[in-house]
Amino acid sequence: MNKTSDTFPEYRPLDEDSVIDFVGEIQPVREALGSNPETWRMREVGDGNLNLVFIVTGEKGAVVIKQAVPYLRCVGEAWALPLERAFFENEALSEAAKFVPHLLPKLYHYDAKQAAIVMEFLSPHIILRKGFIQGIRYPRLAGDIAEFMAQTLFKTSDLYLDAATKKARMAIFCGNTELCKITEDLVFTDPYRIAKLNRWTTPQLDDIALQYREDAPLKIAVQRLKLKFLTSAEALIHGDLHSGSIMATPENTRVIDPEFAFYGPMGFDIGAVIGNLLLAFFSQEGHESSPGRRNEYRAWLFQTIEETWNRFQQRFLELWQENGTGDAYHASLFTDPVSLEALATERRTYLRRLFHDSVGFAGVKMIRRIFGLAHVEDLEAIKDPDLRARCERKALRLGRLLVLESESFSNIAEVTAAARQEYSHHES
Repeated sequence: MNKTSDTFPEYRPLDEDSVIDFVGEIQPVREALGSNPETWRMREVGDGNLNLVFIVTGEKGAVVIKQAVPYLRCVGEAWALPLERAFFENEALSEAAKFVPHLLPKLYHYDAKQAAIVMEFLSPHIILRKGFIQGIRYPRLAGDIAEFMAQTLFKTSDLYLDAATKKARMAIFCGNTELCKITEDLVFTDPYRIAKLNRWTTPQLDDIALQYREDAPLKIAVQRLKLKFLTSAEALIHGDLHSGSIMATPENTRVIDPEFAFYGPMGFDIGAVIGNLLLAFFSQEGHESSPGRRNEYRAWLFQTIEETWNRFQQRFLELWQENGTGDAYHASLFTDPVSLEALATERRTYLRRLFHDSVGFAGVKMIRRIFGLAHVEDLEAIKDPDLRARCERKALRLGRLLVLESESFSNIAEVTAAARQEYSHHES
């Protein structure tokens, strides 16, 4: 806490008494809420692991205030966290807004002294994960998330940027070390060892938890992916792009919460989306009123997984063909027909490697959500521990397959086919 007071001497956690005064000082917010502060109402809604979140409503509209706190809320003050993460979130949102402003909340204000961001209140959007639990279909989801990933990943990469520009941006995000460290430990390391904060459905999953801790080929494959996470600064990635970081209606999709952003491997973001859609698939058994009642919804989730990757791949290739302006694969080298054909082949090879990375990262993300600290509501909301464990065991087995055999999958339909096969495998 001393470090906080030294680095942020004016920082004070906002509360019901200070939030209204805080936003009242911000002219764009006054315009969004309405000019009469006496009519403004505040409520605290932060249910996440990291931040204070307030909604202030006025006669014209509403805004969200998100303030970092100097510790991990789901653990307590013993786990200190840097307030600077609000800076990185604001930077990442501002960067993405250059390319896909329609897929983000509108930013009104960033207060560096209070580590707080004020942004648009999204309504009637809900957290995507909660929609999956309810069985809501989102026809725009795949196309929107594919567009978000293609634009943000391509346009922050060496395929689009000159090296000096990219390195200058990287230098900013290299400071986000402590949130990267959370990912490095909670995603890639802790689920495969005895760690104090690990938890799982016990005793139902005790045997498979032990198996995975002793599974040398799996641990090697996961560490290979961790090494890529540590070293492959391919693009500015969201860093936490799961179904809790997306808010949606059937007509509209918005991406939120990029505080884990840094320059890392593109496949980590793509894998997070795929892995969380697969977790939603395996959880449906715990949310249907009778066996098979959600078969059509399962089919929609598979369709969404396939469409997300296929549309991402198509869009990424289009952007590369239209905007190959970066220092990688320099355009001056590819002007004659033979070279252009070679480049077209190389682009397909690049996307194939990226697909294999994404499949592996999807598997890692699935496993960590069952054995690690932070779980997903899709599975946690299943009250019957035996039923929950049955869903989780299937997800774990697929996760292991995706990590170990990522390069054996030639297309996304083979991934959903493997999930379908695991689902129908009734061994507990």
